[in-house]
Formats: sequence, C-alpha cells, structure tokens
Amino acid sequence: MKLKWALHFLLLSLLALQEIQFTAGSRILAAFFLPGKSHFMMTNSIIRELVKRGHEVTFITPFSLAEENLGANYKEILLAQYDIWTEMKQMSNKEIILDTADLSSLKLLRMLHVMGVHSTDFAFSQPEIQALINAEHKVGQYDLLLAEQFYNEGALILGHLYRIPVITVSTFGNTNYFSELVGIITPWSYNPHGFMTFTNRMTLSERLFNVFICGTEHLMRQFLYYPAHDAVLRKHFAHVLDVVPTTKQLERNISAILMNNYMPLDAPKPISFNQIAVGGLHILPPKPLPQHLQKFLDEATHGAIYFSLGTQVRSADLPPEKLKIFLDAFGSLKQRVLWKFEDDSFSNLPANVMIQKWMPQGDILAHPNVKVFIAHGGLFGMQEALHYGVPVLGMPVYCDQHFNIHQGKADGYALGLDYRTITTEQLRSSLLELLENPKYRETMKRASRIFRNRPLGAMDTAMFWIDYVIEHRGAPHMVSAGLDLTWYQFYLLDVIAIVVATVVAIIVLPIWILCRILRKSQKKPKRKAKKN
Repeated sequence: MKLKWALHFLLLSLLALQEIQFTAGSRILAAFFLPGKSHFMMTNSIIRELVKRGHEVTFITPFSLAEENLGANYKEILLAQYDIWTEMKQMSNKEIILDTADLSSLKLLRMLHVMGVHSTDFAFSQPEIQALINAEHKVGQYDLLLAEQFYNEGALILGHLYRIPVITVSTFGNTNYFSELVGIITPWSYNPHGFMTFTNRMTLSERLFNVFICGTEHLMRQFLYYPAHDAVLRKHFAHVLDVVPTTKQLERNISAILMNNYMPLDAPKPISFNQIAVGGLHILPPKPLPQHLQKFLDEATHGAIYFSLGTQVRSADLPPEKLKIFLDAFGSLKQRVLWKFEDDSFSNLPANVMIQKWMPQGDILAHPNVKVFIAHGGLFGMQEALHYGVPVLGMPVYCDQHFNIHQGKADGYALGLDYRTITTEQLRSSLLELLENPKYRETMKRASRIFRNRPLGAMDTAMFWIDYVIEHRGAPHMVSAGLDLTWYQFYLLDVIAIVVATVVAIIVLPIWILCRILRKSQKKPKRKAKKN
C-alpha cells in the first residue's frame, strides 16, 4: 500500500513539474527605439503585463521603467534618446509643433520616413545594441521579438538574427500600407489615408485625392524609404550576416500585428487573421484623484471641462493672443476647467480654471462631473474619451489627429475647431453646444458601449496572441499566401493580361480574317466575257 501511494505521489509530482515547465514564462526581447513618449503608454502597459504574467522581458527603450521595480524577470537596456524634434523642426522650418498644422500630408510622411531611418541608425550605433548584434550565442536566447510598427522596421532584423518569431505593435492603429505587410488588398475607394479628414464614405473628389495620397505613399516607401532602411541594415549587419535581408523581406516574417484600434474609432475594412485589434489596452481602472483635483471636480456643480493637448503638443506654446481667447471663453462659463498647462506662471487666471503641468487624464475623465474633453485628437486620448463616455471638442494639429476628430464628428460625439483661426465666440458656442445639447453625450455613451463591449478585454487579447505565436512557433498558418506572390501576380495583372489578350484575339482575329478574304477578293482579276 505504501509503495502504491509512493508511486501515486511520484506520478503527481512529475505531472506537476511538467505543468510548471509548460506554463513557465517565455523569454521576450522587446525593441522600441523611437522616443515618442505617448507611444509608450501602450508599449509600457504591454511590458508590465508580460512581466506580471511570468515572462522574462528584455526591454530596449529610451524611457526607463527601473523605478517601478518590476522584479527579476525584467531586464532593461536603456537607449540614449534620439533628438526627433530638432530634425523635424529643420525639415519643416517650424519652431514649435503647433505650427506643423500647416504642413501637407506628403511633407509629414517624408519627415516621418527620414525620422524613422535616422532613429533606427542611431539606435543600432549605440553600444548596448551593438552588444546584442555581436553576441556569440544568439540562437535559443529568446522566444519572441516584440517591436514597434512605426517607421523603425530595421528593428525586425533582431528577429532574423536571433531566429525568433516577430510580433509588432502599431501604436497608431491600422493603416492602408499594412495590406502590403499581411498580403491583402485594402481598397482605397472606402479606406481613407490616416492623415486625411475623410470618412469611409468619400465623394468622387475625395476618392481621387485619397488615391493620390495612398499611391504616392506607396511609391515613397518603395523607392525612398525601403532603400534608405536597407542601407542602414547593411551598414550595421554586414559583418555578422553573409546575406543581409532587405526590410521588405523582414516584414514578411511578421507573425502578428497588435493594432491600437477598435470600433467605433476605426471603420470596417479588410484585415488578415494576424492583424489583432487591441485598442484601449493602456486604459486601467480609475484610481483616486489627488485631493485638490478631487475637491475641484466634486464641487463643480455645473460640470467640468478637461483640456489637454497631449504629451507632444504643448498648450504653453500657444501665442498670447490665442491664450487670451481660451481664457476669455473659459471665464464666461459657469463650468469649471482643468487645464494641463506646462507653465506654472500664468497671470489673470479665471477663478473657475485650474492649471497643472501634468494631470492623471484617465482618472479625470472617469469623474462623473467631467462633461467635455478639449483634445488634439490623439488616438490614446480619443480612446479614453470613448471608454468613459465624454464628448470631445477637437483641435487637431498633425497626422492622424485630423482623421480621429473628423470620425468623431461624423459619428456625432465630437466637434472640431481649427486653433489657427479660432475665436472666443467659436470656442464658447462649441463648448455650450456639447454641454447643453444632450445628443452628444447620448451618442458618446452609445459609442462607449460599442468600444467596451468585447469578447475579451484588450490586454487579455494581446496576451493571448503573444502566447499563441510563441506556442505555435511563429504561427505561420496565420500568414497570408499573398506575401509569396510577385506584385503582378498579387494584383492579377498576369491573369488580366491573358484575359485581355484572349478577348482581343476573339474580336480582332475574325475581323482580320474577314479583311484578308475581302482584300483577296478585290485583287482577284475579273474574267473577260466570251464573244459569240
């Protein structure tokens, strides 16, 4: 009997050990080069959750998480921060980010391409990354590469170097050129470019312009962006690789893309199995507000307005005449205003306005007295507004902010203003419309239910697919066969050519034969009649 129990105990112990090994955390290399602070709202949330769930994470980042003491499973490779804005100012001839509102979409795209190539080159030049490149033992060190899908595609080569599957994180959601990455077609007829102010129901002129922008971006990527990135890869990897893969070849090895989007901020469009919508995963349950903010909002008997232009655009950079417009409009309202303002020295502040350099945005929007959010239309802020059901007054500046605000206007939960031409009366009337017309709040509440109603939470969805790709060794069954086709095969140009040639032959050949017969008959000499 004792022997039997001993054997049972041994068997259970072996099963337990097997289960522990099976559920042990994976080793993840996370390479995020670009020092765009707002992007790390999503990135840092993913890293924290991976560590919390037992994965070992080596995080290449320009923003340290060391103070959070994430534990023994977290290792950090801190990069020097590439100076993005100095270069962008030089290319744009603009002194402050607010002035980039005047730039064309193609100029912005070119700036992003140059910024991406230079920041990638800068990252690969750092001694910490050089150590990863030149490490003797690479195979078996990691199980997955996690990288950002935002103009730093060169980072994908770390997956090739360490022979591990790759998942990318798109902090700006879905975009039309992703179709090239996943092997599908995204029709430009109803999928506007992310920098446009169009919806998915475009007029003829809008579709013409959309085709021009999307087509030009495609050509820019093919003939300017990819060759520049390839040159960076050859520069840093030719000494460790016999054949350095191109950027496009590396993109074909992406197992999945975690996209920062979800309904209703993004309209229906074709997607592949490996495009995973996880928009809003950075949103956490609200925490108690600091006492002075809690008191300010609790006592806002007529409601409150929250005003923030995000992490990149600074309210403090607004010229004095624009600041006066905001102060005059705010001072004429009975609602209280919380304003994220980066400069403490502010004279003649109305009694109903409180300013502070930094504010816990999500926790503020969760307060029931907050009735309107004045925002620049960045994706993270729009998601938080949707999550908590707060109507938006948008003042977009650049990139996808215009699209996000225009989508909100079309859906009925936002209004938009141009800060360059704004007047006190325009600002005041727009705020009163959002505050006093219940349709905006009702529409936003419906949109909020759509955004929050999911089969699985955003973070749990991201974690599931990360584990899935690791477990299935890159999950090649999720990748479209379209990536293996040449461009003319992908767009069926070879089939179209055969069909056209066949149709032409069917139509032209009989005509040609008939013409030949007629021509011969005309050339045939006539017989002379016999004389009697």
